[in-house]
Amino acid sequence: MTYDHAEVSEAFEHFVAVGDSGDWNAWADLHTIDGVWNECHLGRFEGREAIRAAITSVMAQAPAEMYFPVEWSMIDGDRVVFYPAQHLPDPTGGDTVYRFGCVTILEYAGDGQWSYQEDIYNPNEGQRVFEQWIEAGGTLPTP
Repeated sequence: MTYDHAEVSEAFEHFVAVGDSGDWNAWADLHTIDGVWNECHLGRFEGREAIRAAITSVMAQAPAEMYFPVEWSMIDGDRVVFYPAQHLPDPTGGDTVYRFGCVTILEYAGDGQWSYQEDIYNPNEGQRVFEQWIEAGGTLPTP
């Protein structure tokens, strides 16, 4: 089924806003019950509850101040492709940029939910950025 461009665009804006909120349970709820999240480094998660378990576990290890500005996006029918850079705040309060790139693909399923998400990035680049950020004084949450 093909959805109206305005509906897909509105659902995408909501997806981004929920991700920016850091409420990873609400983020998981934006995926269909049988949704798939294919994360290039962590693996493939099938079903909303598997997605929820994975995202809450992963993001519990990241600083709450991490943010994901969308640098560009494209909507083609029911598919959205976008570039949400992965940013860490400068631990010194300055303006040093700690970021690595990511491309995300979403497939819209209606009712504000997504049936498929794929995140593509270089995990080695992510590790390098986190190491530099920690060397500059950044701290990760304690489990």
